[in-house]
Amino acid sequence: MPQASPRGTYLQISESLRQKIENGKISEALPSEAELRNTYGVGRSTIARALKVLKNEGVIESVQGAGWYVTGTGDRRPLVEKVTDLLRSGDIAVGSPFPSEKELCETFGVSRTAVRSAIAQLEGQGLIAMGANRRREVRALPAGIGGS
Repeated sequence: MPQASPRGTYLQISESLRQKIENGKISEALPSEAELRNTYGVGRSTIARALKVLKNEGVIESVQGAGWYVTGTGDRRPLVEKVTDLLRSGDIAVGSPFPSEKELCETFGVSRTAVRSAIAQLEGQGLIAMGANRRREVRALPAGIGGS
């Protein structure tokens, strides 16, 4: 971010993001807040203020556990539902290795924190667990597999 007064930096960032949305460079999910902090070289509160401006204007919306989206686009279901659908897809069998945190981050474009939260919920449901080789594996498939 070019040198600017601290008061106006968040407005410059919100305008930059608005232009990227209008030009189609951002068409669905926005980068994570951590990525935005790194891109613009600012702190958490500056990014939060920039996003709040765009949210108040109706340009973007926040989805808990999924991130920020251009209004009217994207899959807004919680990450745990998306990962559960991955288990339902039939491509993963009981006893199979479960995708790594890194793989899930890349697949769903979310933070490691969001992935860890989803994994904790899946472990709590008994769907996945740590295997003998120190890698998570599928222990059960969610309802809806097979005859339903």
